[in-house]
Amino acid sequence: MAFLQAAAKRANSFTGKPSRLPYLLLLPGLAFLSIFFILPILNLAATSTQSPAASGEIGSYVQTFQFSNYVNAFLESREQFARSFIYATLATLLALAISYPLAYAIAFKSGRWKNLLVVLVVAPFFTSFLLRTIAWKQILGENGPVVGPLRALHLIGPQTTLTASAFAVVTGMTYNFLPFMTLPLYASLDRIDPRTLEAAGDLYANGFTTFRKVTFPLSLPGVVAGTLLTFIPAAGDYVNAAILGNPSTKMVGNVIDSRFFRIVDYPTAAALSFMLMAAILILITVYIRRSGTEELI
Repeated sequence: MAFLQAAAKRANSFTGKPSRLPYLLLLPGLAFLSIFFILPILNLAATSTQSPAASGEIGSYVQTFQFSNYVNAFLESREQFARSFIYATLATLLALAISYPLAYAIAFKSGRWKNLLVVLVVAPFFTSFLLRTIAWKQILGENGPVVGPLRALHLIGPQTTLTASAFAVVTGMTYNFLPFMTLPLYASLDRIDPRTLEAAGDLYANGFTTFRKVTFPLSLPGVVAGTLLTFIPAAGDYVNAAILGNPSTKMVGNVIDSRFFRIVDYPTAAALSFMLMAAILILITVYIRRSGTEELI
């Protein structure tokens, strides 16, 4: 909006009268958001307070403003809620641990191979999300390249399996959302002036001190953006849990999917969707304010 106001002022300086053109340019975007975001959200809110119709027909509900749907939905799915945020947090931390060294190497050490390495980071997006997840089911399977070496090194027992487990779910989530963490980190690190790091060395700072005092603070916006872009979709994910998990690793996304398309319990599914959205908004708001990057919101 500030950009549009500045554009309007520049237009006024040339024409001598107020210009509505910058605000007219907003109309397509506002129309898109209204049709495909605001209206569905309002419809979802109305659905979340409905009750079954007197006819008893499956999928038939009437508006009764039954706000107890939220309490009942949370009590029935509180384990899946907790599991969703635990898995999302683990996947985000693992993605950060993997992506930061990778982004650092691309930004400062890759030389003429920088563009190629960035393309390789996003290359997995060229294939289907489902195919990538199913591939991990094969990789972690009994005949895959992971189980055999781990058993040979006695890191897992002869009867231990990696598929259909929480480990497989978190691994799949970490892999699938890794580019969401890597790209913001790379963009933030690539903007750092190398002369700043050289100046730290001139002031007798060693490599670790330079990283702790200069590099990491300057890359903090990328860290915040990457963790948000990873955590938000991971918390609502259900594909990895459905393909790589088991009934005891279900996340809230799996419950919502089941309520919508199998049980046909629209009010409960809508209430769970709203609670998930509200919980994510609260968590990211607290996180952004604690990290000192309030300008992101």
